[in-house]
Amino acid sequence: MLKKVGILINGGDAPGLNAVIRAITRTAEKNNVECYGFIDGFNGLLHNDYIRLDNSEATSGILHKGGAIIGSSLNSNVFNYKVIEDGKEVYKDLSEQCVQNLKNDEIDCLFTLGGDSTQKSARDFACRGINVIGVPKTIDNDVACTDVTFGFNTAVSVATEALDRLHTTAETHHRIMVLEVMGRHAGWITLESAIAGGADVALLPEIPYDIDKVVEKIEERKKSGKEFSVVVVSEGAFPKGGSISVKDTRDGGKGVINIQLGGEGDTVAKELEKRTGLIARNTTLGYMQRGGTPSATDRILSTKYGAKAMELALEGKFNVLTVLKNGKLDYVSLEDVVGNNKEIGAVEGGTEDSNMKVIKMDDDLIKTARDIGICLGD
Repeated sequence: MLKKVGILINGGDAPGLNAVIRAITRTAEKNNVECYGFIDGFNGLLHNDYIRLDNSEATSGILHKGGAIIGSSLNSNVFNYKVIEDGKEVYKDLSEQCVQNLKNDEIDCLFTLGGDSTQKSARDFACRGINVIGVPKTIDNDVACTDVTFGFNTAVSVATEALDRLHTTAETHHRIMVLEVMGRHAGWITLESAIAGGADVALLPEIPYDIDKVVEKIEERKKSGKEFSVVVVSEGAFPKGGSISVKDTRDGGKGVINIQLGGEGDTVAKELEKRTGLIARNTTLGYMQRGGTPSATDRILSTKYGAKAMELALEGKFNVLTVLKNGKLDYVSLEDVVGNNKEIGAVEGGTEDSNMKVIKMDDDLIKTARDIGICLGD
C-alpha cells in the first residue's frame, strides 16, 4: 500500500519542473498518498531536508512558473560527496545515509526528475533497495529510451526567437551572426532551432566540422547576392581533428562534470570573419534557454509525465523511467536507460557506455536539414 512518496530534482533547471511536481502531487492527493519534496535535490536527501507538498499552498499556482519550488542539486554526487575532515577536502560515499533517511521517513517511492546523470544515480539507489521512478528532464533532449524530454520544446522556442532577431541584424549589416546554444554531447537544440529559425549552418557535437565547408556555404550565398549568413553552434561542437572548447575546469571529484563548456561560438565567428571578409559576431544564449516560463507544449508534456509517474508508483512498477514512445506514455527499466555504465555514481555522459541519445545520421531531422540546404559542416 503506497502511503508516502518523495520528489527530488538533480541537474540544471528546465522549463516544466513545477508542472511535473504539481502533477505528481495532484495525482497523489487524489489517491490519498502523502507527497514530499526534498530541498535542493540530493543535498536535501542527504540532509533529510524536505517539505510537504500535498494539501499545501506550496503547489498552488506553479504550473506556469519556471525553475523549481524545491530547488535542485547541481554537481552533487552522494556516492562520492565532498566533505571537510581535519581541514582537508575528502570524498566519501554517503549514499547509505540517503538510503537510511528514506527508510526512516517511510518513503515508499522516490521520484527523480533529471537527465542522463540523474537516472544513473537513480539506478544506483535502486540497486540499494530503494523504489525509484525517473522522469526525463533535460533541455538537451538526450535521455535514452524516450522520444522527448520536458524542457526541450521551450529551449528550442527560445533559440528560434533569438535566431529570428539575429537574422534581421545579419541582413541589415551584411554580417555573419553566430548563435551558440546548449548541447554538450547532443545537438538537438541546434538542429531543430536551425530548421525553425532559417539558419544557413548548424554545427553539432555529432559531426566534427570542417570550417572550409562552412566557408564554402557562405561564399555561395555571397555569390547569389546574399551577403549575410546565420550560423548555429552547439557548445559541444568541435572541428575535425580538434577538441571541444572548455571555458573553465574544476576539481569536483569523480562522478561529476568538472568542465564548463563555452567559447566555440566565438571561435567559429573569428575564423569565419578571417576567411570570408564579412564581419562576424557571436551571441551565446546560455541560461536563457533553461529559465523562464515553459511553453504550452512543455506544460502539457510535464503534466503527462508527472501523472504517469505517480500512476506507475500506485501500480507498484518501480525502478523505471517514465517515457514517451511513438507519442504514447510508457516506461522502461532504468537499466535500459543507463546502458552498460555500471560504475556507481557515474554521471558524465558522452561515452560508449552511457547510452545517451544523440542524433544519428539517418535521422529525419538530418535529412530535412540537408534537403533545405543547411550546411552541417561535413
